[in-house]
Amino acid sequence: MPHMRVLITVKTYPLPSRTYHELVCTAGVLPDGGFVRLYPIEYRYLPYWQWYSKYQWIEVDAEKHEKDPRKESFRPDCSTLRPVGEPLDTKDKWRKRREIVLARGAQTMEQLYELRQTEGVSLGIVRPREVYDLVVEPDDREWKPRWQSLFQQQRLFGPQQKPLEKIPFRFSYRFACDDPRCRGRHKMMIADWELGQLFLRMRDQHGDELTAVQKVRQRFLDQMCAEDVDTHFFVGTTAHYGTWIVLGVFWPKK
Repeated sequence: MPHMRVLITVKTYPLPSRTYHELVCTAGVLPDGGFVRLYPIEYRYLPYWQWYSKYQWIEVDAEKHEKDPRKESFRPDCSTLRPVGEPLDTKDKWRKRREIVLARGAQTMEQLYELRQTEGVSLGIVRPREVYDLVVEPDDREWKPRWQSLFQQQRLFGPQQKPLEKIPFRFSYRFACDDPRCRGRHKMMIADWELGQLFLRMRDQHGDELTAVQKVRQRFLDQMCAEDVDTHFFVGTTAHYGTWIVLGVFWPKK
């Protein structure tokens, strides 16, 4: 099984699973600048010493995922997972992070659409020309009944189940690419774990969901997409439908 060294750049909000406690899509950058997806990882159920942060190197044995045709998807042997050193710092406008994350430059969604068709690409980093808005839409407040019944079974017969709250809103970016073919109509859902955590923390702190939504807008739009910020989106396709979504934001100062 190949041994990998990966700079973690993405952790998505956990989703229920019939096979595992829950699933977290983790993605990152290899030393040569290529992207890789490590899936599945039951992050919250790992021993604490194996927990890793964004922009921290990890080492892990992983093999091509036999049930996931996406070319960057690898199945990790989590027993071998080991964080290495501290997360890369943000000094000098994220210089250390930039050297790895942008080693191969950024792309446009139009380019990624083509690369998916010709080379099976399912991960990339996009530098939007303009971010128009952060769209907030109501979503189901509870997990689907099949997941709720699964949680009940796990609580009764399995190991201790950690609470997994459903975020009752969908957050999406509306943006335009710096590509002559772009019509400025991209609308892509955000799956970043950081966004979900921020919403729940602000809701609990202020006791109000609308205030929590506003706090998310302030960070993910007003701060991460500010005029003095060199905003990039980590993007990837979903496993079942192939839809492109925003997995995280890379936002050093210009």
